[in-house]
Amino acid sequence: MMDRTQNVASFSTSTSQSSQQNIEDDRMIAIVLSEEFGQQDGAVAKRLSHLPSIPHVPKINSYIPNLSDASLDHQRLLQRLHVYGLYEVKVSGDGNCQFRALSDQMYKSPEHHKYVRKEIVKQLKDFRSLYEGYVPMKYKTYYKKMAKSGEWGDHLTLQAAADKFAAKICLLTSFRDTCFVEIVPQHQAPQREFWLSFWSEVHYNSIYEMRDAPIRHKPRRKHWLF
Repeated sequence: MMDRTQNVASFSTSTSQSSQQNIEDDRMIAIVLSEEFGQQDGAVAKRLSHLPSIPHVPKINSYIPNLSDASLDHQRLLQRLHVYGLYEVKVSGDGNCQFRALSDQMYKSPEHHKYVRKEIVKQLKDFRSLYEGYVPMKYKTYYKKMAKSGEWGDHLTLQAAADKFAAKICLLTSFRDTCFVEIVPQHQAPQREFWLSFWSEVHYNSIYEMRDAPIRHKPRRKHWLF
């Protein structure tokens, strides 16, 4: 019996160490890729620099459009992408799309979304006073929920991402009244830019100027946009 208990304990420790090593490996890969691809050429920014943006208000998800509104929003977004000659890198619609799109902008791959989510949640936890006022629920409940894979990112996590990564996040949106939203760091100058498309309250993708469109394999999982 003692041998069996020791074996279980040893297996548990080994599994824990393996999981921790995987996290550290992901972190190191992400850092290397970030250094390699961190400098953006600004092509999308130049293309859209004349567009007026609206002030960003951090908020959590509270409204999901009905099918009719979502379809109209999608068509509006596709038209804007076409008008401005932009290409979407389509990421999986598995609840992690915001973090996948940010990962693609940071590391030229959506596959580091777990690391991106972990860092954003850490920002929410470490700098509670910056974000708590925007959360109409118990704050600990909010960031614990946001730590779970598959939990949809919101406008507050975008603000936390801008603050954490010292980045200006620019959204080409499906909003009827404006097509461009900027999210800037609250207490520092942005050092880089991330460009995302935002199908309002439904899906995020990563965007590039058409001529700079990366060649990628299609995602294994089903994604929202076809």
